[in-house]
Amino acid sequence: MTLRLIINADDYGRTPDISRGIRDAHLRGIVTSSTAMLNMPSAAADLKIAIEETPELGLGVHLVLTSGKPLLPAAKIPSLTTPEGGFHKLDKFVSLAPALNLAEVKAEWIAQIEAFISATGKNPTHFDSHHHASYFTPGLLQTMFEVAREYGLPIRLPIAHGTAKSIDGLPEELIPAMLEFAPQLLEQFQPRSPEAFFASFYDENATRGEFLRILSNFLPNGTFEIMCHPGYVDEAFAKESVYAFQRQTELEILTDPAMRKEVERRGIQLISFAQL
Repeated sequence: MTLRLIINADDYGRTPDISRGIRDAHLRGIVTSSTAMLNMPSAAADLKIAIEETPELGLGVHLVLTSGKPLLPAAKIPSLTTPEGGFHKLDKFVSLAPALNLAEVKAEWIAQIEAFISATGKNPTHFDSHHHASYFTPGLLQTMFEVAREYGLPIRLPIAHGTAKSIDGLPEELIPAMLEFAPQLLEQFQPRSPEAFFASFYDENATRGEFLRILSNFLPNGTFEIMCHPGYVDEAFAKESVYAFQRQTELEILTDPAMRKEVERRGIQLISFAQL
């Protein structure tokens, strides 16, 4: 029996400092995988650095609809963008999600995936989505599954271990519907993914105790994913994001030698999505 764990750092490319922190969390710690925000200014350059400095770090795409600007011209995807040409913020996106043009969503996501391929020269290891936006409606989730099928790649499970409320960024009012449509679509598409996804290592719960609690919830064998958000942060980023210096706390925990020793003590094999 084999117990395997993917520790995925979201938001690669969000800033050069966050990307550097994720690389450090891999080189000096236990992070095995990351997903990149290809619509951010430094993403392509940061990915090139990752290919050189962290060749064993799994690299996927963090599909974006709620932050920054799209890669496609705003005029081609009007249902996704503001009059200024950027993506809608999360609160507004929630209200607009049921009416989004799914063809526009798919086109923008494919543009982000192709930007990853252009920057790295290879396919991503997997997909997930910023703010879990791909889980907000059945149409969005089906579109993500369709894209994953077309590229032949795994995805992050849409339902976290325990309750969906443990997924930060998924608005509470959307949870009941998601708990109905997500299992149906998973059964229909059967995408490759770990057996369980753990999202509770976040914010005030990003502690050594919570990380160890998650490890204790694993079955004797199988493949599991823990989401994390390590990174270095400066004052400028802290002014624009509600999740800023918490990233440095995560980085300290994920690079603590005691955490690696605990993973090894439990016989857990650290892998990336590329090994699914």
